[in-house]
Amino acid sequence: MADEGYLLDNRQTQAGTRFAALAELFDPSTFRHLTARGLGPGWRCWEAGAGARSVPDRLADQVGPGGQVVVSDIDTSWLEATDRPGQMRVVRHDVGVEPPPARDLDLVHARLVLTHVPRRDEALRSMVAALRPGGWLVVEEADPGLQPLLCPDEYGPEQQLANRLRHGFRELMAGRAADLAYGRTLPRRLRELGLRDVGADAYFPITGPACTTLEIATVEQIRDRLIEGGIATAAEVDEHLDNLAAGRVPDLATSPMITAWGRRA
Repeated sequence: MADEGYLLDNRQTQAGTRFAALAELFDPSTFRHLTARGLGPGWRCWEAGAGARSVPDRLADQVGPGGQVVVSDIDTSWLEATDRPGQMRVVRHDVGVEPPPARDLDLVHARLVLTHVPRRDEALRSMVAALRPGGWLVVEEADPGLQPLLCPDEYGPEQQLANRLRHGFRELMAGRAADLAYGRTLPRRLRELGLRDVGADAYFPITGPACTTLEIATVEQIRDRLIEGGIATAAEVDEHLDNLAAGRVPDLATSPMITAWGRRA
């Protein structure tokens, strides 16, 4: 089932819903880690593979008028409208191929990016190269292998169907060369790149409206792929979406989000 390109295309109509749900689920954890690294006024930051505006806008709020945020993505369609000229710079950029869009930075941050980048190790080295001495790299990647279930409490047929479709989603991702175990390797990789004060933790919600919103948008985006790949019939996909909309599978979990950080010597 090998395939090319990012499975969850940002040009699809459901992308905005996914971005909003991801922000609700993970922005508090992301900024807890960034604040702990000292993020504050005057910092120069690079948000790599931003996708949408929630993290860049909040970074800009934190660094203030004296700071700068460079925002990059291979697809900037959700990023280009900005009301922060001089403070935020949006660039089209392939993090695995092109050199860093800025240097001598206080912070480089990426969330849910490297798993999907074919040249992910080159991308990680590029992020390190963009840091000033003492600057921080914070990388966040989901690790579905650590907790593969959409419904950890699999007590009925609705939950069984949900978990089967989640397994199929992982198959589709792996078929596009995504590294679904990359998150757990981040602490080692940061140490191998010479970073100091390396640490990591993991976080994942196991219930809540945003989990349901994210799942509905994701399944709608990959519906045809699930059917074409023989993972589920059209009726089964529709049944799952109906179960979600009716609240019959209320306790949905995300994959663990592993956040790893390290400081350039």
